[in-house]
Amino acid sequence: MISASRSQPVKRSRWDNLLEGSVVGSFTSLGYTVRSQAWDDVDTSSLAGKTALITGATSGIGRRVATELALSGARLRFVARNPRKAEDLKRELRDLSAGGDIDYYLADLSEIANVRRVADEILFAEPTIHLLINNAVVLPATRMVTPEGLEMAHATNLVAPFVLTNSLIPRLVESQPARIINVISGGMYAQGLALDDLNYKRGTYRGSVAYARAKRGLMVLTKMWGADLADSGVVVHATHPGWVDTPGVATSIPTFHRVMGPWLRSTEQGADTILWLATADLPGTTTGKLWHDRAERPEYRLGVGTETATDREKLWSLLEESVASVPTPTCC
Repeated sequence: MISASRSQPVKRSRWDNLLEGSVVGSFTSLGYTVRSQAWDDVDTSSLAGKTALITGATSGIGRRVATELALSGARLRFVARNPRKAEDLKRELRDLSAGGDIDYYLADLSEIANVRRVADEILFAEPTIHLLINNAVVLPATRMVTPEGLEMAHATNLVAPFVLTNSLIPRLVESQPARIINVISGGMYAQGLALDDLNYKRGTYRGSVAYARAKRGLMVLTKMWGADLADSGVVVHATHPGWVDTPGVATSIPTFHRVMGPWLRSTEQGADTILWLATADLPGTTTGKLWHDRAERPEYRLGVGTETATDREKLWSLLEESVASVPTPTCC
């Protein structure tokens, strides 16, 4: 029995506590280097033969996580948008894992009809799902609207994991023990839910703000799923990987990338806590939490982004409304 409100305290070093007080120190490679001195290597052997599904696996952190999952012996499935990149990654990971059970599904996760279709395809083809990692993201430079009328960052970073996760939860429950890991961003610390403008129609558009708002929403969903699934054998966690040197960061926020370049984390460092959450004992004993560098972290800083229970329920209702008019495609 897992309680959504219970968590086991993690004993932190003096250095960890000092780093936690500084976003720059905590999120950079410095924070990882200091904290990781006391860690053992992540043991992914428990995933052998288990079905692991990840979105956003063809580049950056997701590619690193997918590589480790393939090497663990897991039945790796990933969702990708680009067929060539997906096939290249499948071939590469099969070579690395000496013929591992690796395959992919194609979907543009910015379009909800595609998310529903791919969820149905996964449910049709996969009798078990033990691990779901919602990792795919976009960070648009300018405001873009999907064919279904949703702002791109909101659609991809929040609505897509909402639809995909809710669609797959019954299979995860059937496969329990199972875990859901939502990859968020420290940028959420500066943003609230913006419930009156989820599609960012008002004000001057900033991609980084749209991204952070969506990630705040995903953190809220993590807590709600954690509470709903507390007695199901499925745990749900969120993690922010720190500031990682990825192609998306270089392209979408070039000034930040240029200034912080020497201090950005490697994709291996960014992937560490995702893999730890997927395999370690401690995350299996609690749910609905936020983690960074293998420790539970606060969801808010300086009171920014706090929401009420009513706000959480309203977010859920608004997300349901935004996808209600999208037809469910015929599958399989």
